[in-house]
Amino acid sequence: MAPSATTTGVSALAHGLRLFPHLPGGGHLGEHAPSSGHDAARAGEPGGQSHGRHHRHAEREDDGKRGPRGYDAAKKVKGRKRHIAVDSSGLLLGIRVHAADIQDADGAGDLLWRLKRLYPWLKAVFADSVYDRIAVLLACFLLGLTLIVVRRIAGTTGFVLLPRRWVVERTFGWLGRWRRLARDYEELPEVSEAMVKLATIRLMLQRFAYPNRKLLAPT
Repeated sequence: MAPSATTTGVSALAHGLRLFPHLPGGGHLGEHAPSSGHDAARAGEPGGQSHGRHHRHAEREDDGKRGPRGYDAAKKVKGRKRHIAVDSSGLLLGIRVHAADIQDADGAGDLLWRLKRLYPWLKAVFADSVYDRIAVLLACFLLGLTLIVVRRIAGTTGFVLLPRRWVVERTFGWLGRWRRLARDYEELPEVSEAMVKLATIRLMLQRFAYPNRKLLAPT
């Protein structure tokens, strides 16, 4: 999904919005997480139950694929989906991560609400034909956005380079070279979204530091 703007303005981030609004705040760098049952057992506290195996091994076995996940039978996708919105140069504007059993249009509609809050000057968005659904159309209508659907040319087979859509696919390629994003390691979708934002921040800093160098994804 690639937004396009026709007027100038500054992002709403300048007005005090948090970069990761969906993550819990209030902690400080270096603080330890609240103690859990595993920590209580290790420390010998009352109520804790001791295990005969190393606690890290237990976490790997029990917490490997927790968090909201699902299965999309139509796309045969298991786990989670990522919806991203980028500008004309492919840099990230917004992201929405959710379980795979949620429809694409529902996830994109939520992403549009986030985008409009961050970028009130946004006027139009380009999207794949899979987003030509009532949930996205309704969100665009309520937000005052123009949805431009990029459709595949009739009669074509195999890979076809579509206008506007290749910008988003290139961004997914950049993100795929970030080792933390090559697979879904995160337990919470909010943490997965934060990792994508951090990867994009590094890409933007690289472009600022080396404006004449080809933009490469971090590894």
